[in-house]
Amino acid sequence: MKRFVSLMLIASFLLSMLAGCQQNEPDDRTCVVATIFAPFDFVREIAGDAVNASMLLPPASESHSFEPTPKDIIKIQNCDIFIYVGGESDAWVNQILSSMDTSNMKIITLMDCVDLVEEEIVEGMEDDDDDSDDIAYDEHVWTSPKNAKLIVQKISDALCKADAQNATLFQARTTAYIERLDDLDAAFKSVVDGAVRKTIVFGDRFPFRYFTDAYGLDYFAAFPGCASETEPNPKTVAFLIDKIREENIPVVFHIELSNPKMANTIRAETGAKVLLLHSCHNISRDDFRKGLSYMELMTRNVEALREALQ
Repeated sequence: MKRFVSLMLIASFLLSMLAGCQQNEPDDRTCVVATIFAPFDFVREIAGDAVNASMLLPPASESHSFEPTPKDIIKIQNCDIFIYVGGESDAWVNQILSSMDTSNMKIITLMDCVDLVEEEIVEGMEDDDDDSDDIAYDEHVWTSPKNAKLIVQKISDALCKADAQNATLFQARTTAYIERLDDLDAAFKSVVDGAVRKTIVFGDRFPFRYFTDAYGLDYFAAFPGCASETEPNPKTVAFLIDKIREENIPVVFHIELSNPKMANTIRAETGAKVLLLHSCHNISRDDFRKGLSYMELMTRNVEALREALQ
């Protein structure tokens, strides 16, 4: 908390310093700041270069331990539209927003765009919740293409209101992108409908609850999606190894930007292939420079899921 207060004081000082300064090349475009990759990419798909979009979370960074810098706070203060998840992992956002005048800022919370489901502890999974009575909702709402459509429409509506001159462009791009999300949804359905099994295994955290619910899949994993622990006990690893052997599951998944050590241990014991299932939470610096998109990552997920369910 002391560090947060210090950041706010620094940010306030910098804001006062910058208040009288003018940029050499002012950008009159609508300014959009998204905390993580998925909504940032949705903005790019809807608006292209017609808006000034940025992602707060640095590429290759872990969002669950992210702490904003004074520069980040200033960026939020100066934006027209701010998009964040709304779960426990970015609780810092509420502290920042409460200290600002947000009357001229449109705020979009991803978890308010969809019907939420609770985090769940499935058989074999480790739980680090310390017997808390608080309900923990799964934050990874964008992993389902169905939910992505709802989020995209919400962002599009906000952009159209903020920049009426470009509304026709935004609406046309939104319609085209939602059609692509429908195609992505159909591709996942086709894979699942033609599969010989309906169970997937993660030697990692599991941020795909909305995804598995959408396609009627069962899963086993070491940890829930927002777990702070990443080192499993031997009992968890042994359970996942036994489950793969019992059901002849050909693939063990891991998620992006995580250590695949656990998945590799399971592979060594079972012969299962280790594959990445990307949650589009964040991407590597190299992929960010290349302009890799949510759609491209999810299309790769279609093929990874095909292998896992064969």
